[in-house]
Amino acid sequence: MFVLRLNKSGMPQAWITPEEAAKYYAQDRVLFELGDNKKVMLGGWNNQGIQSRIQLSSIIGCEGKVTNMDGKISLCNRYLFRRDNFLCMYCGQSFKSSQLTRDHIIPRSRGGKDVWTNSATACTRCNCHKAARTPEEANMSLIAVPFAPNLYERFYLMNRRILADQMAFLGNHFSQNRSWLDQIY
Repeated sequence: MFVLRLNKSGMPQAWITPEEAAKYYAQDRVLFELGDNKKVMLGGWNNQGIQSRIQLSSIIGCEGKVTNMDGKISLCNRYLFRRDNFLCMYCGQSFKSSQLTRDHIIPRSRGGKDVWTNSATACTRCNCHKAARTPEEANMSLIAVPFAPNLYERFYLMNRRILADQMAFLGNHFSQNRSWLDQIY
């Protein structure tokens, strides 16, 4: 389990380990807690035989340095495939990561850029069929509109094991053009 650390205004700052979260609690730097999931960490024993324990929330708002997060996330296949839910954006079938490729909607050989809004997940077969053509030229249509993830979507893409309450918090801030996410839930 990772804890989602927010700044004091509620913006995601980092995924942290329970041990790092316990440090924030011990230093009295946790301003607020969100979410239903709690984890109890046990510590040492005192001279009366009582073991210390701390209850961690899955989402914590903390004092401290606010990291300037503009929400930009580097385009890489790992995050692209996750954004597109491991679906080929042309045939709509689900594939393993090793069977997927990054397709440039406007091919790079024709001036297309390597950016989120010009990239889609494609299976090898569809990507080879499309080749260096636009989807219209190849008579292929995209099943979802590609987009650049916002700050909250960035934190979704960064972590594979998100708890339900963390997902609910992040999901409340997802883009309105997220037809890809509707296929997940």
